Amino acid sequence: MSPLYGAYTPGAPNQGNNPFIILEGISGIGKSTLARILTQRLEAGSLHTVPDFYMPWAPVMNANTRALPQFAFYLSGVLHASDIICGHLEHGPVVSDRYVSSVLAYHSAVHELDMAQVAELLAPFRPYLCAPDHTFYLRCTDRTLRTRMAGKKDYNQDDHDMITVPGRLERLRSNFDEVAAGDPTGVIIETDDRTPGELADAITAHLTELSE
Repeated sequence: MSPLYGAYTPGAPNQGNNPFIILEGISGIGKSTLARILTQRLEAGSLHTVPDFYMPWAPVMNANTRALPQFAFYLSGVLHASDIICGHLEHGPVVSDRYVSSVLAYHSAVHELDMAQVAELLAPFRPYLCAPDHTFYLRCTDRTLRTRMAGKKDYNQDDHDMITVPGRLERLRSNFDEVAAGDPTGVIIETDDRTPGELADAITAHLTELSE
């Protein structure tokens, strides 16, 4: 028997034709800007995973807790995001800036863990999570990332650590590539020398092609 019953039962599954779309990738690559454009074009609901009211706690958790409590914190954020997404999908499409793949890629990179170990911890909670229809993994070169990070208005300690902690950026890139390779909903989008509008054009064209 699944441990997820009674009060732990997942929300109602997406019964309509409203797509659940996720944007994934390293910090600074342009997910938030692209999410705003797609939300307008698709007349979609949107959110950031973890949800905004979690964000003031994130630096506290990162600075003061060990790996397992940190994992529980971010898992809680994803579970709550899933509840929000299930509600939004009753009324239309949803675009999420990050979701489960970011928890896997970042947690294992920051703590230098095997992603399989993190995935095993996450596995019992998978039935609760609203499953995406499309996950777009954004990639760019170091040159592009430096340019975008220079203009990032919400640059924070995590961004600084991603750039300065030896090996972290390389681990993150490798982790996202690994997750994308095993994701049946995944599509890799190269973002170098492409504006947010051009990327939105490519994604909406892909969605239109799949729906025809």
